[in-house]
Amino acid sequence: MKIVQCIFCDIVGKKIPSEPIHETDACIVISDIHPQAPVHLLIIPKAHYAEFLEMPNDLLLHILETAKIVIANRKIAAYRLVNNGKGAAMIDHFHLHILGSIEKERGL
Repeated sequence: MKIVQCIFCDIVGKKIPSEPIHETDACIVISDIHPQAPVHLLIIPKAHYAEFLEMPNDLLLHILETAKIVIANRKIAAYRLVNNGKGAAMIDHFHLHILGSIEKERGL
């Protein structure tokens, strides 16, 4: 049996320290260590799934609901959600990127 080392599993399992921005029973949200936007967060399921096509629908829905909560709570503007398919990312553990900017307060 081949054992695959997964950095996201190590983060979820607290073998690698992180500072979750948001956490549920099913996923964590952390900052990307190589941000590609003013706000660059990762939503990572706690269970290991290599890619989007392997994900159970209820977990996908939970991750999208988590994205909505985080975007609203952190006032993220001009955001986009990005997922890479298997082999397209450096890490074969499904994760959803939230990229955006901080919403500016509107003056009257």
